[in-house]
Amino acid sequence: MNAIAPCVMVVDDEELNLELISEYLASEGIQPECVNRGDKALQMLMNEPDKYSAMLLDRMMPGMDGIEVLKHIKANKALSHLPVIMQTAKVGKENMLEGLKAGAHYYLTKPYDRQTLLTIVKTAIRDYQHVYELQANLRESADSLMLMQRGEFRFKTIEEGRSLAALLANTCEDSSRVVLGLTELLINAVEHGNLGISYEEKSRLNQNGEWEEEIRRRSMQETYKDREVVVEFERNANEVLFTIRDQGEGFDWRQYLEISPERAFDSHGRGIAMANTISFDTIDYVGVGNEVCVSVHNRSMQ
Repeated sequence: MNAIAPCVMVVDDEELNLELISEYLASEGIQPECVNRGDKALQMLMNEPDKYSAMLLDRMMPGMDGIEVLKHIKANKALSHLPVIMQTAKVGKENMLEGLKAGAHYYLTKPYDRQTLLTIVKTAIRDYQHVYELQANLRESADSLMLMQRGEFRFKTIEEGRSLAALLANTCEDSSRVVLGLTELLINAVEHGNLGISYEEKSRLNQNGEWEEEIRRRSMQETYKDREVVVEFERNANEVLFTIRDQGEGFDWRQYLEISPERAFDSHGRGIAMANTISFDTIDYVGVGNEVCVSVHNRSMQ
């Protein structure tokens, strides 16, 4: 990964779109690399898998379209964690679900709003940097954690949550699939649960680049500083179970289990839906929503 200036690949068959997005990214110190064909973009990624921090991918292109490119990326272990922002003029729920199931992290609609584009790209880069840092933990802990049968863990911070997600994902056969959902749920338990940051607040914080600073600020306040998230883990012959509890007031989780067209183009808000459709076989919220139980089936036993 480029540690000096993040490099974002922009894939679109329209030259005007490439020029416009390049101008936006460069103005924020982000290095754009423009490609006008899906097959060429895929080859460049495979040649230098650690070069890019995110990809802006047009859905509709001649030849290899965006969905096909995305499926190849997610099937490649060296590329699977690259955040892909799907650019589309189609806003129907089925189209969005197709992209999300293929592995898209975010959506952007044409024509572009500069601030929205930059907010989503910066969020994607930040997320990728965190995932990149976790890869060493995943590799180092994989073998020993397959022996774990049950356990209880407690943590307070976003950083601890990410590390724990990487650790616990290795109790499952497909750790790369599970780590994404676990990370989302553990971060939600801290920011929305224990720290009480609302959906609207996070939208504003992301837009202003203030999310991480607000997390640090609230974590030191008397109201929140002692709150913990508890994670219980249990393995049996058929599945791995995780129970996650925070000390917040809960939320209306029902509206987040599936992708909402109203939120599809926000800079956040898809984590629970992605966990539900991609990472876990079951996801069940308890009571007011400050406790969630998820399971991952043992495929080799089926």
